[in-house]
Amino acid sequence: MKLKLPYGISHYKTVIEEGYTYVDKTGWIQTLEDASRYNLIMRPRRFGKSLFVSMLAYYYDIKAKDDFNRLFGHLAAGQNPTGNQNRYQILFLEFSGISTDDPQSIYSAFNNKITLAIATFLKKYHYPAESLDRLYQLDSPTPADKLNYLLSLLDDQKIYLIIDEYDHFANALLAEDLHYFCKIMGKGGFVRAFYESIKAATQQGSIDRLIITGVTPIMLDSLTSGFNMVENLSLLPAFNEAIGLTQAETTSLIYPLTEQCAINADTLMATLKDWYNGYVFASKGQPMYNANMVLYFLKHVDAKNCAFPEEMLDENIASDYRNIMRMFSIGDRDTNYAVLEELISEGEVTAQQRRKFDFDKGFDREDFISLLCYMGFVSLAGSEFGVQRFRIPNHVIKRLYFAYFKVEIERKNQFSIPPQKLQQAVTALALHNDIEPLRHEIQSILMVLSNRDFMQMDEKHLKVLLVTLLYQSSIYFIKSEPEVNHKYPDILLLERSPYPVKHQHLIELKYCKKSERKKHPHLWDDKRTEGIQQVQGYQQLPDIQILEKLSCWVIVTDGEDVAAENVAFASQR
Repeated sequence: MKLKLPYGISHYKTVIEEGYTYVDKTGWIQTLEDASRYNLIMRPRRFGKSLFVSMLAYYYDIKAKDDFNRLFGHLAAGQNPTGNQNRYQILFLEFSGISTDDPQSIYSAFNNKITLAIATFLKKYHYPAESLDRLYQLDSPTPADKLNYLLSLLDDQKIYLIIDEYDHFANALLAEDLHYFCKIMGKGGFVRAFYESIKAATQQGSIDRLIITGVTPIMLDSLTSGFNMVENLSLLPAFNEAIGLTQAETTSLIYPLTEQCAINADTLMATLKDWYNGYVFASKGQPMYNANMVLYFLKHVDAKNCAFPEEMLDENIASDYRNIMRMFSIGDRDTNYAVLEELISEGEVTAQQRRKFDFDKGFDREDFISLLCYMGFVSLAGSEFGVQRFRIPNHVIKRLYFAYFKVEIERKNQFSIPPQKLQQAVTALALHNDIEPLRHEIQSILMVLSNRDFMQMDEKHLKVLLVTLLYQSSIYFIKSEPEVNHKYPDILLLERSPYPVKHQHLIELKYCKKSERKKHPHLWDDKRTEGIQQVQGYQQLPDIQILEKLSCWVIVTDGEDVAAENVAFASQR
């Protein structure tokens, strides 16, 4: 039976009452209570944060007391409640959708968010009608004043404050206008004043518990005193698995699909791992799956024909991540570009992960890498002596990187790489085993880059360029330097559902430096021979021999001239 999946639904009551599949995260309520009264947890966009805090809202809401057994009775928190269930009035704030076009629109939207949340609160908990009228008649209606007004209405009833996406607008603003960001977050700024009112309310006992979600700690650190009562749980091992999906949770979701469709469970999990897994938020934490990405896949898979979605990343999620990539312009753009280039060429970067960002001291390489980690663009891969290693978590993020890298190449060198020609070149490989269109595009681009002193050419840089071009098409699953029986061919282009191809490809790239070629005319042929021998070695590997419809190629270039040669398997000669 196909599961009813809550893709795009972040309202907990709707999920439970309408029979959507819910991965039980209620067991984390006790862990949160044990951690602190005032908690903050950061995770990448579209990771499941909003559904998590919606669940908390219904667990603690005094108005949901009569619904507790129906909403939680079958779940961990219902079977072992903490004692604080249905104890609080819930003030729910969320700050997505605030335009950062100009300062006035930011202030107005932020203020309106506060007004709407307080008005909803007053109506929900049946405060006198005149209290709502008074809200709209305040003499000084700043966000802080409105919150203080609400707190003045309370008697002995305590508030549980939930703030979802606390930094949503701030992240965009930081990339666009650092000066205004610092102004509204710094002393005297309206955002800081609002959070200082929250802090005062926790000290007075009006706000008894608080949870805040977001993506990055940039706004947190800018607010300083307004937030210093909050316990940041984001990088603690105990909370690595609180939001997102574990391996076991993801496996439980795919069983109906494997029963309905002739897809091996291990094969399907391997695919999901390649595309959606790899997020590690704490040392020794297990890699997590992006919950929304997994749900998107399961919702759009064609079980009847056992075909995967044509696009493995939902455009809504891709749009979110493209917007976040504007933050690559923070600080020195060339330094950030060098980090990006190192990530996609070396596979890893190292840095000491920042807990705080101090813009008065600038924004350096380690700040940028730390920011990438919070946003989910890199993930922890290990550490030695306090220095962390970071890598790209999965294929979805890798595709976004290469899309952005193409844009940066075009920007830095002031020319355009035509996407239609790249798509046609990859299609020629897939259907006709014809590498000539791709070879031609590589040569055309290299000639422009060479004339502009694009980069210090070497084989690794050239491979990055080739992979960037290949990633502009969705036809293949692309593997760069994959481990194959302890060997590392440069590029594998593998068939992926739902795109049937007539040819898969192995590509070995050889670089013959132009200045050395002039000194040693035989060097080009030597590089060609070396590449052929390497490919012939790969062809003997068991994991290569089982690949069907595989063509093998050696591409030799000096940075301008490009030659491509097919290397047939021994049995084909």
